[in-house]
Amino acid sequence: MAVFDYQLVEDVAKALYIRALCDLPPDVRRALKAAAKRETNPTAQEVFKAIFKTIEIADTHKTLICQDTGLPIYMLKIGSAFPWNGSEIKKRLKIGAERATREFPFRGSSTHPLTRMNPQTSVGEGLPVLYCDFVEDSSRLDILMVPKGSGSENMSRMRMFYPADGVAALKKFVIDTVFETGANPCPPGIIGVGLGGTADLVMKLAKEAIVRPVGQRHPDPEIARMETELEDAINSMGRGPMGLGGDVTTLAVHIETAYTHITQNPVAINTQCWPARRARAKISPDGKVEYGY
Repeated sequence: MAVFDYQLVEDVAKALYIRALCDLPPDVRRALKAAAKRETNPTAQEVFKAIFKTIEIADTHKTLICQDTGLPIYMLKIGSAFPWNGSEIKKRLKIGAERATREFPFRGSSTHPLTRMNPQTSVGEGLPVLYCDFVEDSSRLDILMVPKGSGSENMSRMRMFYPADGVAALKKFVIDTVFETGANPCPPGIIGVGLGGTADLVMKLAKEAIVRPVGQRHPDPEIARMETELEDAINSMGRGPMGLGGDVTTLAVHIETAYTHITQNPVAINTQCWPARRARAKISPDGKVEYGY
């Protein structure tokens, strides 16, 4: 078997960042169109027209959907039969993100937390963010790229509940958070909810929730019912697109879960703005790359 060329991972990482910023996934496009059809508020209808014009410009000129190019997140699923070198993959993903920023080019948003020095590379210490999982009976490297802007990311919330608080308290926390954040995350987007695990895991679950195809329900019927209930409650607020009033405040509520400790129940919320951007590539050992969302 030929030695795998990790230059391919770097090139794909660069391409995915650019694709995610410029090409809105088909499921998001369909969800926005469906939301616009059921919107009755005149102001909200005008907001949707502006949204679709923005998408049209990005499609026509192959340019950015939003000027906030975000921080790069790469979610990896590594097949059990893929010939991988973890440190090399990590290095190549970072270089790819930096190349996308410099060569496309677009504004780099990464900065030192204290000095606020911006290297204009979109990376730095701790960046890009990498999530890794492993897939049995697969020979491919699956890379999902998610650029996360601050308008939505700044609205993230996490709280440690006790089991005695009950399910109603969990739902109230989600609804209250969406109400308090108002127009900041550029609605209507996706509300990602993490439920269970630990303080760090629960936010990762919320991140995973926002990248699920819009409206795809959780396989657990009880969790799926909670998604629907929260979605209906949030849309009944009347906040509407961009917080200017209307029938559609969210395109979907997605929940991801994990088992947790008997004495705790963590909940995290991570919102995605209306351009729910993501891009995927599946790399085979022979160098074949399949792009998607």
